[in-house]
Order: sequence, then structure tokens, then C-alpha cells
Amino acid sequence: MTPIQCAVCSSTPLTDARGSVGRIKAMAETQVVSREPLPSPAKWAPVVGLAWLVPGGGHFLLRRPVRGGILLGSVAIMFLLGLLMRGSMFQPQTGDILTTVIYVGGFIGDLASGIFYLLATWLGYNQPDVAGHVHDYGTKFLVAAGLLNILAMVDAFEIATRRKD
Repeated sequence: MTPIQCAVCSSTPLTDARGSVGRIKAMAETQVVSREPLPSPAKWAPVVGLAWLVPGGGHFLLRRPVRGGILLGSVAIMFLLGLLMRGSMFQPQTGDILTTVIYVGGFIGDLASGIFYLLATWLGYNQPDVAGHVHDYGTKFLVAAGLLNILAMVDAFEIATRRKD
């Protein structure tokens, strides 16, 4: 009988007809690397807070001005395009589960844009939800700007905790 080949690499047999476990046993004996504990919030909380308020601000604080500038520009352009397309801002609503997920999730996405959302709200931007492709894309751009800023916040957190260079 022929040995059974690995489905991923097809190079070495996993088992043969007699049931030997060769490679599987070697894989089971590998050690798991544990992560070091999370540093105190005093080290990373200001970075994450500034990264939320000013997109890219956490990277500026960590002396990564090029990455911070790219993130600030990207979030600002996406948010501005969303406003120019007259996208609507989500307001949290409850009801059935789908309505709650969509509206609360959209609100969190909008709020994650930081100072751009706060300025637009404080200056009275309140576009009603209008049917149309352009308005719908504008709404998506507003939420996507916040989601991009969440990714920037995670990146700043990982740099501040030295989990990433």
C-alpha cells in the first residue's frame, strides 16, 4: 500500500498502511511560544486616544510622521468625499437585531473618524437619508473613513506596545 501524502505540501507521508504517525507526532511535540504581558495603559492609552481623536496622531506621537501623514490624509480624503457625496451619518437605533447591528455599527464607524465626525456634527451637518447611488456611496465612505482609523489605532497600539516595529 502507498503512504498517504500531506494535502498541503505533498512531500512526506502523514501515515502509512501500518498506522505510523511520523510527521504528525513531530508536529505535536513543538512548543507553543507565549506572549509577553501587556504593558501598563500609561504607555499605550495616550497613543490610542490621540490616534482616535486625530487620525494618524498616534503615529505622530510615536515619531512615525510619514505613516501618520498617510493615515491622516487617507482618512481625511475619505471623510471629505463622503461629505461631498452628501452621505448620511448613522444614528444608533434599536429594534430587531438586523436594524440594531446596522445602525449601531454604522454609528460606531462614523464616530471612529474622530475629530472629523465631531467637527461635522458640531457644525450642523445632518444630511437626511436620501435614496440614490451617490448618497449611498457617500454614507459608505463616511463609515469606511472611521474603519480605516480603527485600523490606524490598532497599528499605533501595536507599535506602542512593541509588538510591531
